Amino acid sequence: MLEYNEIKERKYIEFEGDPYEVLSSHVFRKQQRKPVNATKLRNMITGRVVEYSFHQSEKVEEADLETKKIKYLYTNKGEYWFCEEKDPSKRFTLPESIIDSRIKFIKQNSLVEVLYFKDKIIGLKLPIKVELKVKEAQPAVRGNTAQGATKQIILETGAVAIAPLFVNEGDIIEVNTETGEYTKRVEQ
Repeated sequence: MLEYNEIKERKYIEFEGDPYEVLSSHVFRKQQRKPVNATKLRNMITGRVVEYSFHQSEKVEEADLETKKIKYLYTNKGEYWFCEEKDPSKRFTLPESIIDSRIKFIKQNSLVEVLYFKDKIIGLKLPIKVELKVKEAQPAVRGNTAQGATKQIILETGAVAIAPLFVNEGDIIEVNTETGEYTKRVEQ
């Protein structure tokens, strides 16, 4: 059981019978009243975001989520195909509602984690940073670079990312999958 002030970002809680991810939390005290934790929660099954204030007397259970590694195979006509890590013959698809938009940064045949809640798949846990090769990058154009100029590039997975002007075609870069932005160049 988690106390009201232990409900923090990136924790998974069971709230109203469903698993929720805590997106934000802020413990504060209104004037002379008891402290509350104002949270923003995302339902991991429906994707709906709700705001809820946990009071000092409230406790909540941590969601009993299980993770298992699976292999991302490919996408075809809106279907996302996966297989078990050790057994490629056991293939299955997952609906688009479960798949995060960040899947576009994941290479084919890469391992990802799937989240289970009460033996039902409710989502994927994708890496925050991935290394990808730059497939297309426009040449740098001279001009106003005082604010740190950027350009759009196309990665080997087909995803579009934002990178500094010095990134060239063929470079291997690290990309933040949450923001779609360049983090660093990887030495080859």
